[in-house]
Amino acid sequence: MSAPRIDENTASWRRSSYSNQDGGNCVEWAPERVAAVGAVPVRDSKRPGGPVLTLAPEAWSAFVDFARANG
Repeated sequence: MSAPRIDENTASWRRSSYSNQDGGNCVEWAPERVAAVGAVPVRDSKRPGGPVLTLAPEAWSAFVDFARANG
């Protein structure tokens, strides 16, 4: 099974609330794409043209819970 294709140029990316104003060390995700592709698209905010990782919704939820508990 191949990964869903995400058009990063048309997606509305949300930046982590832990990001500073300079955009350092954070991730972005495209919430409106979740229903369309059945996965959560995630990318490095410092490399918006770089690769997009797609996570199962359960994996994204576990990641967010871990980041909150250890942030």
